Amino acid sequence: VAQCAPSSVIGIDSSQGFVSTARVNVSDARAEFRVGDAQALPLETGSRDIVVSALVLNFLPNRETALAEMKRVLRPGGTVGFYVWDYPGGGTELISTFWNAATALDRAALDIAEDRRFPFCTPEGLTDVARSAGLASIACTAIDISTIFKSFEDYWHPFTLGAGPAPAYCVGLAPDARERLKQRLMADLPRQIDGSIPLKARAWAVKAVAG
Repeated sequence: VAQCAPSSVIGIDSSQGFVSTARVNVSDARAEFRVGDAQALPLETGSRDIVVSALVLNFLPNRETALAEMKRVLRPGGTVGFYVWDYPGGGTELISTFWNAATALDRAALDIAEDRRFPFCTPEGLTDVARSAGLASIACTAIDISTIFKSFEDYWHPFTLGAGPAPAYCVGLAPDARERLKQRLMADLPRQIDGSIPLKARAWAVKAVAG
C-alpha cells in the first residue's frame, strides 16, 4: 500500500493471532485481513489482479491445490507470485547454521531440517511446480538479503519461541540438550568486532501468468 498504490489488498493467514496483529499494525483502509486456508481461498473466482504467496508454499500439505486456488481467484492474464527460502542450497544461513549444529549433536534432527523436507525449493523445482499448475511466462529469480543480528541473544531468541520447524525442535529439547545446542551455536556463528552476527539469506521467487 505504501509503494504500489493498489485499490485494495487482502491478506489471508490461517492464524487468528497473525491476522489480529496485522489488523492492529496496518491501518490503511485499503488493506483487509482475513483468516483462511491457502488451499481454499475465501475469495471469488476471477476477482483479483495479483495473488502472492510469501514464504508459505513449502509448508502447505498440497501446494498444487494452493496454486490452483491462486489461479482460480485471478482474472485472465493476472499475475501469480510466490517465494520460498532456498533451503536445499543453504541459502538461509540463520537456519542452516542452526541445523548444522543440531545434527552434529543429534542425528535424528536430520529428518526435521528443511533441506531434507523441502528439496523442491530450487529454481528448477519451483519452475516445475508452476508449470504443473498450468501457469505461463514463468520466471524465477533470487532475492538476496543480509540478516545482521546485534548479538548472540538476538539470534537465539526466535528459536525459543516455538514457531516453525527449527524453533519447535529447539523448545522440544530437554534443558541440558538445549543448552548444549546453544553453546555449539555460540562457538559456530561468525562474529564482527562489535559482537554482531552477519548472515545471509536467499529466497527463490517465481513470477508467472495465469491463462
